[in-house]
Amino acid sequence: MANIKLPGEERTAHFYWTLFKSTFVISAVTVGGGFVIIPLLKGKYVDEYGWLSDKETLDLVAVAQSMPGVVAVNSAIILGYRMAGFPGAVTAMTATVLPPLITLSIISVFYEFFIQNHIIKLILRGMQCGATALIVNVGIDLFLRQCRRKLALPLLIIVCTFIANTVFSVNIMYLILIDGLIGLLFMRSTKYN
Repeated sequence: MANIKLPGEERTAHFYWTLFKSTFVISAVTVGGGFVIIPLLKGKYVDEYGWLSDKETLDLVAVAQSMPGVVAVNSAIILGYRMAGFPGAVTAMTATVLPPLITLSIISVFYEFFIQNHIIKLILRGMQCGATALIVNVGIDLFLRQCRRKLALPLLIIVCTFIANTVFSVNIMYLILIDGLIGLLFMRSTKYN
């Protein structure tokens, strides 16, 4: 574990540099959409540094997913804010936005080369496969975590949402709203927390 001050303690330049550097690297290697960044942020902030708990991270990411905007940026802002207030949010947001901004700037200059290059197309296809594997891994991890808690309602929500989206092609936004209402109405008990 890195020698970093935990949330609530005085922050040092070393803390902010570590937060910026780790988030920048994660954002730079994340390909495939905002959901791919979540297991990487969890691995860094929870598993490696111990700045946040598993449950706290999942709760904060759930909030980030329900907000408008890019999931990766929302997650980084909320996690950064939780760890270090407003300066942490700005640090994490900047570190998350810079790699795609730099990459897109370079690609826009050489757009014709990138759009026609067969090797780059193959590289991107391979990266999509890796991103899909990460997203599936997060889904399985969340499902198994709920199975261990042996609570029927969260498992029922997961299964019904999956079936409604994959089999019946129900819009994911409607499913998120319905799941949120179910959580609000039926999961207030402390056993779900």
